[in-house]
Amino acid sequence: MSDVVTIAVSDHVARITLNRPEAMNSMNPELRWALSQHLDEVERNDDIWLAVVTGAGDRAFCAGADLKHRAREREASQDQRDEWERLMAETTPLTERWHFPKPVIAQVNGFALGGGLELALACDIIVAADHAELGLPEPRRGLIAGGVGVHRLPRAIGVKQAMGYMLTGRHMSAARAFALGLVNQVVAAGELEAAVDEWVADILRCAPLAVRATKEAAMRGLDLPLPQAFYTQYPAERKRENSADTLEGPRAFAEKRPPNWQGK
Repeated sequence: MSDVVTIAVSDHVARITLNRPEAMNSMNPELRWALSQHLDEVERNDDIWLAVVTGAGDRAFCAGADLKHRAREREASQDQRDEWERLMAETTPLTERWHFPKPVIAQVNGFALGGGLELALACDIIVAADHAELGLPEPRRGLIAGGVGVHRLPRAIGVKQAMGYMLTGRHMSAARAFALGLVNQVVAAGELEAAVDEWVADILRCAPLAVRATKEAAMRGLDLPLPQAFYTQYPAERKRENSADTLEGPRAFAEKRPPNWQGK
């Protein structure tokens, strides 16, 4: 597999890195495809309990679509265009995995613009370096934030604030994103990895099936009226109810010891 996206799995955590720092980790067909393959692995591998997504280098998390690649498409051979089309046909972005079962943390180490912000918006938790800038500047390029950004940002920060950014293409600082509730934590760049590790450690203290059940109920429930959301039966919750970890949690508490989660 191409090294434009790398993955390292350890202690139930998949750390995924967009690895095109020379292009500010912008998305071309190869990167989109490789990221999709790694997300497939996170989803199907029971030994992976959560994922962290970041970008290589200290300039950008992801600067969005690779517009230089789009310009080159017109001059590419038919074989090359066919290959790019094949890759895109085999790609399912995180933005369109509507109910991704495991928690995903965005470690935003710089610019998160366009598709980069859309990727972060599709994550459950966003931790940003204090120099990061976030925005959906697509209208400045004659485009729209069509990777669900035009729909997710208003839901995340409210219609008026979102329209102010989307209709102007303005960037927001990490501090402003935190004030608007878009970002969970802002830290100095040198503290970013340690801050993300704290979030990871706290999630790993929880039973993985309980985390997945919580995420599924919360996210699916947002689409329903409150009483219906409450009475709906969620598959991840049924799995948790019948799991060994459901017994292990109270037992460990009674025995005054850390729980030994099995994820089953």
